[in-house]
Amino acid sequence: MTERKKTVVLGASPNPVRFSHKAVKSLLRHDEEVVAVGFREGLIVEEEILTGQPHIESVHTVSIYIGSSRQTDYYDYIISLKPKRVIFNPGTVNPEFMARLKGEGIEPVSECMLVLLNEGEY
Repeated sequence: MTERKKTVVLGASPNPVRFSHKAVKSLLRHDEEVVAVGFREGLIVEEEILTGQPHIESVHTVSIYIGSSRQTDYYDYIISLKPKRVIFNPGTVNPEFMARLKGEGIEPVSECMLVLLNEGEY
């Protein structure tokens, strides 16, 4: 059995057409532990969407679904979670933040999390 990777989906949306919504569902299907954090409360399957910047322990991965212009408010928060990696999904790549993460010893990854999951490379 492979190690479960607790993943924070940042920018999670209750709207089923949004990729962040699909990401949470895909993580659950792949039996990964997921914490959905978004701008609005709601549910994705049985997963409650948390708002704000909740304290979360033992985070392996943060998967970003918010644009680079909105990410600055989350730099310190994401770093405080002490993830091993941060996935920048298409449309979220942020070279400034990626460089800061590297300096903090956190691996920035510019990939589509859904593709990584479906190809078994997560």
